Amino acid sequence: MSASEDDARFMQEAIRLGLLHLGQTSTNPSVGCVIVRDRQIVGRGVTAVGGRPHAEPQALAEAGELARGAIAYVTLEPCSHHGKTPPCAEALIACGVGRVVISVTDPDPRVSGRGIAMLRDAGIEVEAGVLEDEGKRSLAAYLTRQTKNRPYVTLKLAISADGMIGKKGEGQIAITGPAARADVQKLRAETDAILVGIGTAIADDPLLTVRTPGLEIRSPIRIVLDEELSLPLDSKLVATAKQVPLIVVATEPPRFDESEDKTFLARRVALDQAGVEVVQCNSNRPDELLPALASRGISSLIVEGGARTAKLFLDAGYVDRILLYQGPAVIGQGGIESPVTKTDMPSGFLHRRTVTFRDDRLDEYEREL
Repeated sequence: MSASEDDARFMQEAIRLGLLHLGQTSTNPSVGCVIVRDRQIVGRGVTAVGGRPHAEPQALAEAGELARGAIAYVTLEPCSHHGKTPPCAEALIACGVGRVVISVTDPDPRVSGRGIAMLRDAGIEVEAGVLEDEGKRSLAAYLTRQTKNRPYVTLKLAISADGMIGKKGEGQIAITGPAARADVQKLRAETDAILVGIGTAIADDPLLTVRTPGLEIRSPIRIVLDEELSLPLDSKLVATAKQVPLIVVATEPPRFDESEDKTFLARRVALDQAGVEVVQCNSNRPDELLPALASRGISSLIVEGGARTAKLFLDAGYVDRILLYQGPAVIGQGGIESPVTKTDMPSGFLHRRTVTFRDDRLDEYEREL
């Protein structure tokens, strides 16, 4: 096996490790690292839940003395600055690794290129860009927040065989089966926040939590676009706001009607008392909302409903990935048409994969990072 094949194999393992803690590492990226000696993995690490410790010191600790002269494979350039933990580049140097292979250079200005320079100055061989496309996809949320000052946005839609996402006046209806719905729970558990429009929140009265046993604690922050603060106080979302964070995004009302102002203020006070965070910005302007979410440390966002909200983000150009779950049922007359289908995909999206769940099918599309 050539060195390049070795590098690809071990970097793939580092990427796999990094995916394990998606959505659990706060504002830090979920990085994977493996230490390899004599073509055998002797140490593994992934950014810990909460963001610390980082992947490299954990992998080095597992390798122990076997790290000296070994090769470290890491999905993101090792940090070079002193924060709440010492630089990972220093840890690699102190343990005497002989070579460091990196997938993605860190765009954080405190790190970018400096970690590589620190390693090379210490006489360590460094190679960057190995499986870079795969590495970027695994770190997409972090990279988007760093380079675009907004979360990485995934549009998730469940579509019937005739291209509908629901039926008017019938609230939430099942389009896909249990296996596909379980996959959506996994997606939620790996994501920082989930967003719906007020129409969906009222019609479906969803919880938007992770329902997989044992993973409930990984429920994302729930966000509702609610221009006039009309979310019912007895909704499931409001009722659980003190257990799972809920943000309601409202547009500040025009100051012409005193009674409307008082009604708006009363609704806000009631939501505050229920534990809901009310954010006032233009709920129809993703370019205003998304940086506000990024400032709260939200790196990944699922847009889950409904058609108007999905179209809002698509038309504004702020969707990075589209997940189309399609079931075999036909909704027919009165159906709500999906804003996007496999045969009507916006330009710039590449088909990444197809997965089948018995009678259901998932197609994933992604923009280039």
